[in-house]
Amino acid sequence: MTDLETRATPSRAGALRRAAPALLGYAAVRALGLIALALWSAARDKSAYTLLTARWDALWYTRVAELGYGYEVRLANGDVHSNLAFFPLLPWLERLVAAVSPLSYADGGFLVSLFTSLAAAWGIFAVADHVYGRRAGVCAVLLWAVLPVGIVQSMAYSESLFTALAAWSLYAVVTGRWVTAGTLALLAGLTRPVGVAVVAAVWVAGIVSFTPERRADPSAQERRAGDADGPGPGPRTRRVLGMLLAPLGTAGYVLWVGHRTGKGPLGYLDVQAGWRNGFDGGYAFARFVAEKFTSFPSALAGAGLIAGVVSVVWLYVVGVRQRQPLPLLVYTGVVTALALCASSYFGSKPRLLMPAFPLLLPLALALARPRMRRSALVLGPVAVASAVYGAFWLNGSGPP
Repeated sequence: MTDLETRATPSRAGALRRAAPALLGYAAVRALGLIALALWSAARDKSAYTLLTARWDALWYTRVAELGYGYEVRLANGDVHSNLAFFPLLPWLERLVAAVSPLSYADGGFLVSLFTSLAAAWGIFAVADHVYGRRAGVCAVLLWAVLPVGIVQSMAYSESLFTALAAWSLYAVVTGRWVTAGTLALLAGLTRPVGVAVVAAVWVAGIVSFTPERRADPSAQERRAGDADGPGPGPRTRRVLGMLLAPLGTAGYVLWVGHRTGKGPLGYLDVQAGWRNGFDGGYAFARFVAEKFTSFPSALAGAGLIAGVVSVVWLYVVGVRQRQPLPLLVYTGVVTALALCASSYFGSKPRLLMPAFPLLLPLALALARPRMRRSALVLGPVAVASAVYGAFWLNGSGPP
């Protein structure tokens, strides 16, 4: 694991002041995206709010919140789409909002995404600031905001909630807060199947921290953060406790689904198979891309897909060369592998890659080197393009 030059951990108020430029910039970009969506939708006589809260996966989440699990759709080709494929934390939060307010479940999903997207932005800033400094942290947040599919961050989907939990869990790992990291990993595991990436990051970092080399020569970070989780058990015990907590969310839900379906520990895989979703090492995606080259202009789309995959791999390699902390590399590697090697829903891959925010750190570091005015000249037009694309995309095919 990279030994980082660490700074004294600021107070909560100080941390918020330090993150304020990133959060204000993020809010401005998201507001621009919502304004563009509202204008585009109005021109097409559609409701922007309905597009954000009552289409695609958002409908499945609200149905779970309202009626619980057990609903399924049987398609003509024999496929069975079960709502057991959707992890429970977002529906639980939607139900909580509806229980304590006059808002609907869909409203609750929108509010959860609204607040957790800000929490995710703050978490991304905290990680990038810790590794590369404040300016890189601001740039990382803005890059995450201007992703072409960034509009999903404002939808009643689970991406924002998951990214917030993952980012803060990773921050807790790299600052030695093991119980906090494990607890957040547990919650991430109740949010999306890719919660296994957060669990992997916590476990690999924990195992490496027990190696003789690390015990003999602990970093300055570890010496200062040994008691980061507060008074109580010793650092070693807290580390083990964090590692034990981390997988409980994913394992608990998967085992519950297996029990409910009567198919044992692998029951969740059968549920995913009903959606024609699985892990095939990328074979189906490669075949999907290859088929694009059988005609024109679809060949241009194929070339774009290849360029996108190459860019993702290149950013990961650059992150390795820049010696990103091991937990970030493990997390990003698992998220990327699961997104690119899933056997279905190829149009969802940009959305599935969105939580892999450490891929943006090399670009953030590059943007942080010139003066912020020059970086703003780059990010401003990209933000406008992202807002326009998000409005166009959500009024069209949207995120499956």
